[in-house]
Amino acid sequence: MLVGLLAASTLVFAQDSKPDSKHRKAPAAKLTANKEHVAKAHVATAPAATPQHEESPRHGKAVNDSRKHKDESGSVSALERDLSAAPANFPDSVGWQLIEDPATGARFGLPGKIVPRIDASRTGSRWTSAQGQIQIETFRLTEAALPTLFEQEKKASKREIVSSQLAADAFVISGVQGLKNFRVRATARGTEVRGVTVLYDQATEGTMDRIAAAVIGSYTGFPDPNATTAPGIRRMVEYGTAIVVSGDGDLIAPAHITDDCQAITLPGLGHAERIAIDKANDLALIHVYGARNLVPVTLAADDKGADYKLIGVADPLAQAGAAEVTTAVCRRTGQGIEPAPKPGFSGAAVADARGAIAGMVDFKPAAVAGGGAQVATIVPVETIRAFLQARGITPGAAASDHAPIELSIVRIACVRK
Repeated sequence: MLVGLLAASTLVFAQDSKPDSKHRKAPAAKLTANKEHVAKAHVATAPAATPQHEESPRHGKAVNDSRKHKDESGSVSALERDLSAAPANFPDSVGWQLIEDPATGARFGLPGKIVPRIDASRTGSRWTSAQGQIQIETFRLTEAALPTLFEQEKKASKREIVSSQLAADAFVISGVQGLKNFRVRATARGTEVRGVTVLYDQATEGTMDRIAAAVIGSYTGFPDPNATTAPGIRRMVEYGTAIVVSGDGDLIAPAHITDDCQAITLPGLGHAERIAIDKANDLALIHVYGARNLVPVTLAADDKGADYKLIGVADPLAQAGAAEVTTAVCRRTGQGIEPAPKPGFSGAAVADARGAIAGMVDFKPAAVAGGGAQVATIVPVETIRAFLQARGITPGAAASDHAPIELSIVRIACVRK
């Protein structure tokens, strides 16, 4: 089984690489022997990865291992140390955006306008350029040994390694594959390995070298589900919470969640359309057509309290892919609300002790919040009421017999190009 997984993860893209005798590797018999050796390696007893650094002999540099190369340049983190700042200078034509790959759960930067075509691969997702000369592919192996996969990737057909570095929980490899350049990065947690490969024609290296380095540098195989999205970077699929405000299909959500969406989806209800926004207060009114039996919330008389209950739908990464409506308690402070809500709670309902809406959760960007991280604040109920009334919507006033607020809370997903 491991042989099949490792073979699937070795993203050689042979169909897009032209043969080059100068770069040929060992004969097929040797490669077969190597695969048999891999099959005998037991994942649970695989040796720990020892940091090492290698340079291709064709570059005239000696091969170093951990006994000869103890300085920091042998670590994966050192190789990618400065790459996180690179995307800020990319032109709009690159279409750089942070995405979460639904097939593997990894997060990384993608040049969406350069590789607009997407389809599934055997163990992940694949993005390609219009003519196929540039490819980005992810992979996920649930049972694998990182050192074994490291050696397998280096020995893939038609590959000549320029640089390879192995650490305890990650590796990076770069080199030439036929008439293409490639870079691979993989990270491990337990026996699971996730990674990404970037492959591009040498004719495009003037543009792609830096972009490929940024993709590799931004790659996070196992992202923190409670971490907020980096300021200034939009996700390809962004999740939030929407609140039903009428039985006719009207809901409110944060305006920033609905910006630049190719499609707005409310799972379980269908596709929605944004019909009005209030940019100053980050409010959007969306409408889902054909929905029936929606339960609108009731609005509180004011939001003068300090202690509230939040009701929302956390990001899939924060609840292992689920879409459950969950609650959390919070307290209003001078800087916002504490503790900070989970990702996906942008747009969550802020309920008072009677179960009526006293506001909506909103995450302020770093530039607005005045700090290095986003701050969760409350859009006041008075602002929500005025926004709705200006558009002819009058939610019910708070009453003792209103329906549970959880029935009025749904997930909203914005799909961007």
